[in-house]
Amino acid sequence: MINGIINVYKEKGYTSHDVVAKLRGILKQKKIGHTGTLDPDAEGVLPICLGKATKVCDMLTEKDKVYETILLLGKITDTQDITGTILREQEVTCSKEQVTKAVIGFVGTYNQIPPMYSALKVDGKKLCDLARAGIEVERKPRKVTIFSIEIIEIALPRVKMRVHCSKGTYIRTLCHDIGEQLGCGGCMETLLRTRVSEFELKHASKLQEIEERVKNFWEKNPQVELSKEALQELIKDTDYVFRQYPSVSVKSEYAKLLYNGNPLKIEWITKWQKEYKDTILRIYDQKQSFIGIYQWNERQKEIRPIKIFME
Repeated sequence: MINGIINVYKEKGYTSHDVVAKLRGILKQKKIGHTGTLDPDAEGVLPICLGKATKVCDMLTEKDKVYETILLLGKITDTQDITGTILREQEVTCSKEQVTKAVIGFVGTYNQIPPMYSALKVDGKKLCDLARAGIEVERKPRKVTIFSIEIIEIALPRVKMRVHCSKGTYIRTLCHDIGEQLGCGGCMETLLRTRVSEFELKHASKLQEIEERVKNFWEKNPQVELSKEALQELIKDTDYVFRQYPSVSVKSEYAKLLYNGNPLKIEWITKWQKEYKDTILRIYDQKQSFIGIYQWNERQKEIRPIKIFME
């Protein structure tokens, strides 16, 4: 079984589940998970976790993201994007200056009402399923943070933007809300996700590229099991997403306690520093095999595991 993370370029027409299903077939491996859905018409970065790295899925879903989108003003749809049924069309009379002011006004934290056409659940039912049945329910606003918006181009009625935002932000809802603010309405015309945490668009691989790489490997090595090393340019180690945290290793005499998932004592750590008490730590054994992420527990005076990824 391969353990690691592939930075996939999700193309138009695929759901995130489609990507997972196709990779299961390509890699001949069942234990695969994605890190947050992208709409079928959206494109871009979709980190896919393999094997024990699937434990990272929820953590990557929590990370901030960067998108490029085109806001189409003067058109309101039921899905808040161009694929939906048009509910209202209106002439766009606002100036570029007014558009700029409205867009920049959304930088910061604001309460966003999730769209009906989304995978969120209310009373156990997906909002999108209710929407398709013609049922609209009340949705509670959720706090989201727009860290920055860069206006790339204004060619009214279209506004091209680069948005850096927190988890849970719906870009089509942001487009809708900007349109409402301007009084002419608006919807999302295109969406490209360019970054999720450490994973960037320029390093993303399309499914066909991955499939060709695997096919070439098996043509040359028909009797050899596919491994992470064979796809080393495509697959990142699990600890890649935790590079922002300090790494420490456990002394070899305590290896058995480490492998059994026990909390760790300071004296077991090689080159302990007092500032490690204030951050999450990447823990390795003496062979530099990644074990997991841990954090100091002041009450117990020990370093406790948050998640263990030991292979």
